[in-house]
Amino acid sequence: MKYTLSLLLLFATTIIFAQHPEKKQITVKGTILEDGTNYPLEYSTVSFINAQGKTITGGITDTEGNYSIEVPTGVYTVKYEFISYKAKQLANQNLTKNTTLPTVKLALDAANLDEVVVRAETTEVQIRLDKKIYNIGKDLTAGGATVSDALNNVPSVTVDVDGTIALRGNENVKILINGKPSAIAGFGSTDALRQLPAEAIERVEVITSPSARYDAEGTAGILNIILKKEKTLGLNGSISTSIGVPLNSSASGNINLRTDKFNIFNTTGVYYRNGPGKAYFDNRYFPRTVIDTTTGGTTTVLPQFDQVIENRKYGRMGKGFNTNLGIEYFLSDKSSVTASGFYRKGDGDDQTTNNTTNYNNGIVAEQSVRKENQIEDDTNYQFSLNYVNNFSDKGHKLTADFQYDRGEDSERSLITEEQNLPNFEILPAEDILKKVSQTEYLAQADYVLPIGENAQFEAGYRGNFQETKTDYALFEETGTTGIFVRNDDLSNVFTYDQNVNAIYSQYGNKFGKFSFLLGLRLENTQLKGKVDAENIPQNIPFDLNFDKDYTGLFPTVNLTYELKENENITLGYNRRINRPRHWYINPFPSRSSEANVYQGNPDLDPAYASAFDLGYLKRWKKLTLTTSLYYQHETDAFERVQEETGEVTSNGIPIIRTLPINLSTNDRYGFELGLLYNPYKWLTLNGSFNYFQFKTEGFYNEKDYGAENTSYFGRFSSKVKLPAKIDWQTNAFYRGPSNSAQTETDGILSVDMAMSKDIINDNATLALNVSDLFNTRKRNSFTSTETFTSESEFQWRQRQVTLTFTYRFNQKKQRQRPKGMGGDDEGGFEG
Repeated sequence: MKYTLSLLLLFATTIIFAQHPEKKQITVKGTILEDGTNYPLEYSTVSFINAQGKTITGGITDTEGNYSIEVPTGVYTVKYEFISYKAKQLANQNLTKNTTLPTVKLALDAANLDEVVVRAETTEVQIRLDKKIYNIGKDLTAGGATVSDALNNVPSVTVDVDGTIALRGNENVKILINGKPSAIAGFGSTDALRQLPAEAIERVEVITSPSARYDAEGTAGILNIILKKEKTLGLNGSISTSIGVPLNSSASGNINLRTDKFNIFNTTGVYYRNGPGKAYFDNRYFPRTVIDTTTGGTTTVLPQFDQVIENRKYGRMGKGFNTNLGIEYFLSDKSSVTASGFYRKGDGDDQTTNNTTNYNNGIVAEQSVRKENQIEDDTNYQFSLNYVNNFSDKGHKLTADFQYDRGEDSERSLITEEQNLPNFEILPAEDILKKVSQTEYLAQADYVLPIGENAQFEAGYRGNFQETKTDYALFEETGTTGIFVRNDDLSNVFTYDQNVNAIYSQYGNKFGKFSFLLGLRLENTQLKGKVDAENIPQNIPFDLNFDKDYTGLFPTVNLTYELKENENITLGYNRRINRPRHWYINPFPSRSSEANVYQGNPDLDPAYASAFDLGYLKRWKKLTLTTSLYYQHETDAFERVQEETGEVTSNGIPIIRTLPINLSTNDRYGFELGLLYNPYKWLTLNGSFNYFQFKTEGFYNEKDYGAENTSYFGRFSSKVKLPAKIDWQTNAFYRGPSNSAQTETDGILSVDMAMSKDIINDNATLALNVSDLFNTRKRNSFTSTETFTSESEFQWRQRQVTLTFTYRFNQKKQRQRPKGMGGDDEGGFEG
């Protein structure tokens, strides 16, 4: 009996423990794709909810849309979510062992499948806490175009007729390629972006409120250009050729081979272009008063000519080659190493003819023709290494980067001039040699640590070390003998070093509908300058050799509140710095003509800005609305001023000097609005408007250079899908008039139009586009000072017509949606 009771007790105990076992952990895997395109949706959230409605655990998808989450055994409702997409649920999932759930496809909220496809083929906005991402889709006007042309179609961005890029009307913008400074974008100048095909772009990130992860450089913000890198397994690629009038020919191709262990990618292009342009200047000179410093008396000096008119014609021939080759090796399913090399070679042969007429009292006194033949050789190469280790599927990540850039640019300009009135005379020629070489090293490490379900901590380091050497030599002809003598008063070698070390940390979290990202960045900047010259002028009021050191803190705050699933507001604050470039600091004058010289200012200090941005996003069934209000306060802002030097040319024309200075303050206010409307499956409308006002206050040489300016720009794009697989697109852009301390600029209107047709079973596309349809992309400006006025018109290039053929193999027609970030950019916290 005793043994029987013991056995019964043991049996009962076993039953009790069997009914309340300790739940074991299992692994649940799956994939989330975009409905209609089957693109992976990175950063989608997966939640496991028990019968009581409590979220037990969860995770996010990786770059391929996959998730792998440790889950206690049990019965759950599995919920799938991604911002601006319809959520989905799998109810009553009895999970007792390692399981792979069915692939889930999410669609844009309140949009049917056809509208998803249409929307995917246009430029689309994705909002994050610290940036807006514009996915460059099937933009017909990009056929045969350059990266610089494509940027002009991105909301908030403008590209001037001379290639100057501005963000919300502010030119102090930092250009990054794949999240880093790069030789691909050029060093300081944006000319290199005119040599790269627009087809190479996957997306453009407009970062008006950068988080602490990004460089503090650029008071306007950051443009991060992400280049394409195919993620499809197997061999695929495309080739594209174009021909245009005026001569604009190019060919580019990309090929990608991806396996489970490695990904090899290459993009190569060649081009040959000849772009004619023109300019007109009407300069009028007035009597000036000269004060004798000894006696205090004044003397009125009359100009030798009271009016000088210049008509210039430009012929720009350019040819070049660029290639980017890389390999990504997957060390494991969570880590990879990428090595890539970039090389660009460009040659230019520019002809400028300047016809000058000098007047006195409306009567022609002199006429002359000045010709400049400039030959340019531009070479850039870059080598980079990237390491990525995803410790977990929840965002625990370490990345490390090393990059080496080397660029060399040599220019030789032979300038000849002859006078036709009052007598024919051949004037002495000039031979100008300019060589610029730049070396840059970059080292960077970033660490991301998720904390709990929604929080994230991040820290990192970046070191950027640049050396720029400018060798400028001017040789002047002795009479017309053909013998050239070096001008040691202007010839010089200027070496400029800029070293920046930075560390940062930031923390983000989400509480219900509220998300925040707080960061702090510490940057130390060292600027060094050294001049080597035979003759150093005694009257230069600058310290030619300098060594400056700046350390600053740059806080960032980014907040988001989701009013509804498809509606949110954002608020951002950040402090920024604008460091002077080497040509802003080089104290030796260089001249574009005998009467116009440019001189850098080594006394320039960095400018600092505090910026605030309030944004709003709302999506309806067929309409997407984005708006922003912004304000920026900048101290020691840069401004170029023009003044007479007191010297005259050999024929008595006053020499005008352009000099950059630090003005005291610059306040900028603005409002921008963006609309994307899909009323029908065959029609897409896209428009944006930006209105801004800025006020500058400052004095230089006892003169007030303060100014107030109100301006605006807007763009409109329509795309129509016609029968027979024909697409028709029209882009219109208008920038309103503006003014600075001395110059007023008229508004500019331009219209681009393009048509395309898919052929060869949709594997190829033939496109015809016209850039500047009405030939109105011209800059007209008027500069006024006490001693002269200058009225000018400048046209960089005339109307362009281009025919492009693109063929794709093993590659679907681009219907771009947000893809994985990988190591291509600097990520972002979404909350």
